Amino acid sequence: MSSTHYTPKRQPRLPLPSWLKGTLVTLASISVTMLGLLFVTFFIGRVMPIDPVIAVVGERATQEQYHAAYLELGLDKSLITQFTYYVWDVLHGDFGMSLLNARPVSEDIKRVFPATMELATIGIIFGIVLGVPLGVVAAVRRGSWIDQIARVVALVGYSMPIFWLGLMGLLLFYGILGWVGGPGRQGIFYEDTFPSVTGMILVDAALARDWGAFKDAFSHIVLPASLLGYYSLAYISRMTRSFMLEQMSAEYVTTARVKGLSEWAVVWRHAFRNIRVQLITVIALSYANLLEGSVLTEIIFSWPGIGNYITTALLSADMNAVLGGTVVVGLIFVCLNIFSDLLYKIFDPRSK
Repeated sequence: MSSTHYTPKRQPRLPLPSWLKGTLVTLASISVTMLGLLFVTFFIGRVMPIDPVIAVVGERATQEQYHAAYLELGLDKSLITQFTYYVWDVLHGDFGMSLLNARPVSEDIKRVFPATMELATIGIIFGIVLGVPLGVVAAVRRGSWIDQIARVVALVGYSMPIFWLGLMGLLLFYGILGWVGGPGRQGIFYEDTFPSVTGMILVDAALARDWGAFKDAFSHIVLPASLLGYYSLAYISRMTRSFMLEQMSAEYVTTARVKGLSEWAVVWRHAFRNIRVQLITVIALSYANLLEGSVLTEIIFSWPGIGNYITTALLSADMNAVLGGTVVVGLIFVCLNIFSDLLYKIFDPRSK
């Protein structure tokens, strides 16, 4: 009599929901990107021709002091162990101590980053408000005088050195005409006259309703922000023009005109609507470039932002500050890419 062995059927695995799968893929991508960034910054810190022990104890330290600092910094351990400790510290917001002021680098970044964010935000608003309409009109009036102006504006924006424009702007609008405030974020008279809530002076002055300080801060930020905004305007207007030229030659635009729709409706309700998703990436990348690429502007205008902070730290061989600032800038790029992906899904349901 044969006995049959019952083997239960394996239940099929339920597929993951699309939103969960997308979230997991995004988290994995962020993790790999940040790990790669941390590896690069760690490697740069090790290959730089700067002895971190000498930077801490000074050139006149004794051999015992040098060896004690060497052990305290963990340089006697393997590179893999050092990198593991480095990643662990960064995940806990610890970038080490600044050699310039003996303060935690994380506290310094919290102090200087709002200044850069305020400057870049006003700059990108300037670039969007002027660059997008200029690019649209230049595409619609292709070959006209306004198209030529838009192309010249973009060409000058890409060609002129930013430090030269900054110096000329200071000379003309501050030194000769006196229309704007000088270098720095505020005049001496308005320093510490209202509480710092966000670190952004215009916002804090408005919250405190100190309109005199607000006007003074605006007079200081308007020139460097306009300078950064001009560079973003050049890029945004050029890309907007290119996107719109492609749409204006499409068949649906011709069909809309044949149906008798007004030119305003054809341009803004149809053609421009189809380039919004592309513009999201352009604006996000432009904003990220302003946040990390405002080094020369901050130096020229003595703007105490993260670009100025990293440059000063690099010239002083303060590698903890340099690497900490680099990681923060990289994190900004990652966050802006995620934000642009979210906007993609909002404006283009097909990308979900």
